[in-house]
Amino acid sequence: MTEKAFDSSPRFDRRPWGTFTVLDEADGFKVKRIEVLPGKRLSYQKHAQRAEHWVVVKGTAKVTLDDREIRVETGQAIDIAVGAAHRVENPGPEPLVFIEVQRGGYLGEDDIVRLQDDFGRKSNE
Repeated sequence: MTEKAFDSSPRFDRRPWGTFTVLDEADGFKVKRIEVLPGKRLSYQKHAQRAEHWVVVKGTAKVTLDDREIRVETGQAIDIAVGAAHRVENPGPEPLVFIEVQRGGYLGEDDIVRLQDDFGRKSNE
């Protein structure tokens, strides 16, 4: 049996906008459960090395994708291409929950270029 390489990514993390939990990961993919608090949004950002697929499981997401706003309802999904500018916002009164599937050669939390952030964070915070 080979020993698994050290994994420094958090399994659960609290952020100013809500929380995320890493559900599964292996070479080339990572799956997260993301909860966004009412009225909060993630930074407007892009990734150099990963694409994402989001499936909304509770609530309604207001997604900004390359400066276009798209509503994604419970049961619907949206794809975020490598390099696409994107953000998700919870316009509703209850927590928004979605599943994010990341695909790519590098999936670290530091592969984020923040274009705008409500909480004053820089690219790798």
